[in-house]
Amino acid sequence: MSCYRNILVALDGSADAEAAVAHASRLAEDQNARLMLLTVAPYPYQHAGIGVPAPPDLTDCYAGALRRAVESVPPDVSLTSQLLRGNAAETILRAAHDGDYDLIVMGSHGHGRLHRALLGSVSHRVLHDSPVPVLLIRHAAADRVGPELLGATRLP
Repeated sequence: MSCYRNILVALDGSADAEAAVAHASRLAEDQNARLMLLTVAPYPYQHAGIGVPAPPDLTDCYAGALRRAVESVPPDVSLTSQLLRGNAAETILRAAHDGDYDLIVMGSHGHGRLHRALLGSVSHRVLHDSPVPVLLIRHAAADRVGPELLGATRLP
């Protein structure tokens, strides 16, 4: 019996989001579950600050990230995808509330407390307010400094 039937994967084109799509794809294969890939393009004014002009519309960048994510999912996994606009955390939470999802999978950027306090964290907000379990995935990049990269010995 499968634990998960419908998995919502929130992505933004980051390495962590790519790792989340890969993990959710394997989980969907194992559980015979359906995936919904969701990306949320912000409105241009969401990036503007005081004295900072609004950048150009980023919808094409998010659409490209969604397209690459769709292409990375194995063909035997049932898949739908959607590109929405708005506040990422609110939109993901609305999708989770409105849909029939058993799990949300998303990347965790690993921002520190200061960044989270100043800018907020989509993953933190979703984790805190989600009506279903949330699985946060980090990309294991070579540029992340861990004990093994510093020459430390790992205990058995």
